[in-house]
Amino acid sequence: MLELREGSYKPTFVGTELYHAALDALTRFEDFDGFLSDAARGNKGHFSIGVVTTAQYVLPRLLSPYAQQYPAVDVTFNIGNRGSVLQRFENQLDDLYLFSHPPTGDHVISRRFLRNPLVLIAPIHHWAAQRDEVDCVELVDERFLMREPGSATRMVFENFLREQNLQLHNTMQIESNEVIRMSVENGLGLAVLSEHTLAQSQARVAQIKVRNFPLNSHWYLVQHGDRRLPVTAHNFIEFMNAHLTEWVEEKYIRNELAVLLGNQ
Repeated sequence: MLELREGSYKPTFVGTELYHAALDALTRFEDFDGFLSDAARGNKGHFSIGVVTTAQYVLPRLLSPYAQQYPAVDVTFNIGNRGSVLQRFENQLDDLYLFSHPPTGDHVISRRFLRNPLVLIAPIHHWAAQRDEVDCVELVDERFLMREPGSATRMVFENFLREQNLQLHNTMQIESNEVIRMSVENGLGLAVLSEHTLAQSQARVAQIKVRNFPLNSHWYLVQHGDRRLPVTAHNFIEFMNAHLTEWVEEKYIRNELAVLLGNQ
C-alpha cells in the first residue's frame, strides 16, 4: 500500500483509494451513530396504528401536529371495521389501536382520551327535526340505517334500545358512515352516528333532540400487552397527553393517557 519514492514512503494508487474508503467508512459509522441516537430518542423510526373506520375523523387531528414535530418518523395507519381491527389486534399487527369499544382481557391495555357522543340524525325536513324533544318510542316505525353487527356504534345503540325495552321495525344495514350520512341527507331514513363524524363534514342533516341522547361513548387508545412499544409510539402517546387540549375542543376531552404511560 506504500512505496518508497524520493526518499519517503507514499501511498500507492491502491493505497490512496483504500485511504479514501477508510475515511468514507468512518464517516458512515459517524452517520450511523447519529441515526442510532435519533432512533433511541424516537426522532426517527416507524410505528403503526390500527383504526376503526369512525376514528378516521379523529386521527388526522392527532397525527398532523405530531408529524410536524417528528418529520423523520413514518406512521402507518390501517383502517377497517371493528371486526377487522380486532383481528389485527389479536395478531399484534400494529403498535397502537383506536377503538370506541375496546377489546377486553388481561392482554389489553387501554385508556380513554376523548368523548365520542352518538347523536340521532334525520333529513332536514323530517317531522321530528321540528320538535323540541322526541321520545324514541315515537321513532320505532321509522327506517333506521344501521352499521354492521359488531360495530361499536350499533352496539351502543342496541344496548340503549334494550334498556328502553324498544324494538325497531324497519332497518337497513350499511357498512359505511359516509354512505349512511349521505343516505340520511337524501331522505332514506334515520341514523345514529358519532358527533365527530358530522363535525368533520358539511352534513345537510338535522340532529333530533331525542330524550336520553346523546348516547355516551369514548375513544380509547389501546395496545397489546404482549407487544413492546417502539420509542416512536411511546413518544406519540406522550405528545397526545401533553397537547390534546390544543387539537380538540375541551368539551370532548376525557384524558387518561397518563395512566397508559405509567404502564410503559
